[in-house]
Amino acid sequence: MCGIIGIVGTRPVAPLLVDALKRLEYRGYDSAGVATLEEGALARRRAEGKLVNLEKRLASDPLDGMIGIGHTRWATHGAPTERNAHPHATEKLAVVHNGIIENFAELRAMLESDGYHFQTETDTEAVAQLVTREMDNGKTPVEAVRESLSQLKGAFALAILFTDEDDLLIAARKGSPLAIGYGDGEMFLGSDAIALAPFTDTVSYLDDGDWAVLTRNSATIYDENGAVVSRAIQKSAGTAFLVNKGNHRHFMEKEIHEQPEVISHTLAHYLDFTSGKARPESVSVDFSKIDRLAISACGTAFYAASIGKYWFEQIARMPVDIDIASEFRYREMPLSKDSLALFVSQSGETADTLASLRYCKSQGLKIAAIVNVKESTIARESDVVFPTLAGPEIGVASTKAFTCQLSVLASLAIKAGRDRGTIDEKEEQRLIRHLSVAPRFANEVLRLSPQIEAVCRELMLVKHALYLGRGTSFPLAMEGALKLKEISYIHAEGYAAGELKHGPIALIDETMPVIVIAPYDKLYEKTVSNMQEVAARGGRIILITDAKGAAHANVKTLDTIVLPDVPEIIAPLIYALPIQMLAYYTAVFMGTDVDQPRNLAKSVTVE
Repeated sequence: MCGIIGIVGTRPVAPLLVDALKRLEYRGYDSAGVATLEEGALARRRAEGKLVNLEKRLASDPLDGMIGIGHTRWATHGAPTERNAHPHATEKLAVVHNGIIENFAELRAMLESDGYHFQTETDTEAVAQLVTREMDNGKTPVEAVRESLSQLKGAFALAILFTDEDDLLIAARKGSPLAIGYGDGEMFLGSDAIALAPFTDTVSYLDDGDWAVLTRNSATIYDENGAVVSRAIQKSAGTAFLVNKGNHRHFMEKEIHEQPEVISHTLAHYLDFTSGKARPESVSVDFSKIDRLAISACGTAFYAASIGKYWFEQIARMPVDIDIASEFRYREMPLSKDSLALFVSQSGETADTLASLRYCKSQGLKIAAIVNVKESTIARESDVVFPTLAGPEIGVASTKAFTCQLSVLASLAIKAGRDRGTIDEKEEQRLIRHLSVAPRFANEVLRLSPQIEAVCRELMLVKHALYLGRGTSFPLAMEGALKLKEISYIHAEGYAAGELKHGPIALIDETMPVIVIAPYDKLYEKTVSNMQEVAARGGRIILITDAKGAAHANVKTLDTIVLPDVPEIIAPLIYALPIQMLAYYTAVFMGTDVDQPRNLAKSVTVE
């Protein structure tokens, strides 16, 4: 996750900006920069790599000014170079940005036809040039930002500093989080309260779609319709903890809502959205030299890997063996040295997964790992490490780590398809373009939380539940059942929908809720037949689908949760969110310990 900091202060802000960025280092980054106003003129310092490089720049060429913005970047569009580092600037403004501007190419073409010249490969510069154009047309900074926001498509957070405006910062949030900090004659802006902790413990959080105008003595917040709104001001625990719940009730809820941002940055680590190609420095495996993939994982990571199996086999035509790690090494599977062994673990310390890794290593296989902790044992003992960039996940029930694992697996499958010649350059670009819109759709799904929360008032009353899905929705059904079991303690099972008539249908009666995960795809009609079998026996169906699926269901449901119509490759990432929210709200209503459910640990380090 990129980091944003902004200060409208009463003292030189450059050292304060860097200090705040250091508190955001846990989010990961590949370059950093700050911009201030010196006597009304914009001044910037940027550096590739770690913050120490930026500090050296500032030591040799310091910045003055009592207003400024800072940023740590994960490259999404363009290489992680100083030229592409934030803040991006024109003669009128500087901007920092988290997230993805999906329509940057169209905006860039329009702006270039109007005579605006771009200096970088980034999507962010399109925002800087767009707001500049609106100001060139006579609009004030506030009017220009308001007009520009209506033209942006994607999930993003922005902070903008303007030439000759030493008492004005403008911020906007659509998907990526932003917090406002209140000081004494000073105002602050940050990606989260941790960045603001040295300056203030009084914060408010922008809601999705909000944008805000900050001066030294005020913060005016507007909703996406332009109406002035108030957001709760609260005391932050950011000074005491590395991570905090912000304005969420539980860490799990916070981590569910972080997914648009972490999916964005995980995908961007492996894929260059400008060129539509995988980044060779991040995917350093030549899949053309691999004849088979052996994947092993536990729990939620196993279900992510199971979805990855579909992608590798369909996109790259690569045979995949997948095992629960606790069974893998005892199965004594014949292994070829031309195979790649891939291990998936959030913590990187999972005992069964580590034991399977060591078994494969003893057999002479090349070892790769998908982990969220790059310093973990599994990472250290692997030949190749693919980080998930989810950031700290505090809730025991995995949410954002799961969708980041899916993001990595999808990226690797595309790279494998290109290496093996099963997809051409045009198809690679199409698939990567589809992945790039996942953060926006994830953000849209989060807006369905009131509907999902309402249906959970029914779900909390049951003792058993059944989840059904086909294709990649089958592992999602198992993951949904696992989530419900983990945090609500309701017994649940996930099945392939086609297996219903082979036994589980005996469980169906009017007390049994059946959650059906069914995007309108080539398998949808088959799933409808299974829903009709459930309905005929009085089962209460909760259907998760899209608008076409809802229109063609032809069965009575307890509730139908209608998701956006999304490209096939990102459906597992998007449909993961409602199943997480179903489990979360059910557990909240039941009063269980959501973040630390009984009998469970975040990292399973024993067999």
